Amino acid sequence: MTGLAGPHADSVSRDQKIDLANWRDRALAFEGVLRNTIIGQDRVLRLLTIAIFARGHVLLEGDVGVGKTTLLRAATRALGGAFERVEGTIDLMPADLIYHTYLDEDGRPRVDPGPVLRQGGDLTVFFFNEINRARPQVHSLLLRLMAERSVTAFNREYSFPHLLVFADRNRIEREETFELPAAARDRFFMEISMETPKDRETSRALAFDRRFYDADALVQSVTGEVLDHSQLNDVARGVQSEIQTSEALERYTLDLWSAIRDPVSAGIEIRGVDMSRLVQGGASPRGIAYLVRGARVEAWLNGRDMVVPEDIRSLFPEIMSHRVFLDPIYELRREALVGALFAEVFAKVPAP
Repeated sequence: MTGLAGPHADSVSRDQKIDLANWRDRALAFEGVLRNTIIGQDRVLRLLTIAIFARGHVLLEGDVGVGKTTLLRAATRALGGAFERVEGTIDLMPADLIYHTYLDEDGRPRVDPGPVLRQGGDLTVFFFNEINRARPQVHSLLLRLMAERSVTAFNREYSFPHLLVFADRNRIEREETFELPAAARDRFFMEISMETPKDRETSRALAFDRRFYDADALVQSVTGEVLDHSQLNDVARGVQSEIQTSEALERYTLDLWSAIRDPVSAGIEIRGVDMSRLVQGGASPRGIAYLVRGARVEAWLNGRDMVVPEDIRSLFPEIMSHRVFLDPIYELRREALVGALFAEVFAKVPAP
């Protein structure tokens, strides 16, 4: 009998070589490298690690100067692979991501690949800084890139099998900014909030330790290519295949999902809120699938082969919050109301 042939044979061969225990050690080492550089943000680092091994795009938000860009640059260096970065500006257009036109030294017009195409299929991280400063037309192109990991240009399709999109935005400035459409936000696996550290020792280090004064030097000090980016898709498939969910856990997750979509039927009440109007939509099947995907990675990183309710609850805010759409009259209170909604749902829905 002949052996397997074709591309499927390569896939089977790769899967057989995946040692998930060894890769768990490497994932924790990656997290540790970042922890040596970015202090006081342990939860953010864990969430970012989960997103990478779930193969999900990440939107990081927070106040100005909390280290969002430094964190994403450091993660990119430790991840390895080809990297491109763009700055969100009001005059950025979709074509600027695809190609660059200029006159060469002989005065002849030239067209070179833009940041999306420059690295070809090896593009591993596309970092979009200040994403909310870019126009909706740019967001539309980014949506295609995130959803399909491909773009069409110059009469052909370009694929990026290893691609992760990292983006950040600050939540203070509103002038000359554009809110991301719901479809684009839904393609982000997580929206992670990065806060100013509150403990005094971390604050002292950030203020007085000269190591944190030079962001470029700090990023360069990060150990490069801790992970082999070319194997991450296979590792992610292995994690999703090996980490199990019980019937009780599945019922619990579906009950949470139902309660978020229809809080009135679940008996959820929030003082001063008309619950029949609060939730207008969202919490899509994609969102709940992302939640389970992330929970499997969380269980794996914690050395378990089974998802437990704590895995689901721990990732709920970052994966589900931006997928819940409120009535416009409540939108200005979104952060507080969504947090209250989740707390009430966790209290009402019994865990197995």
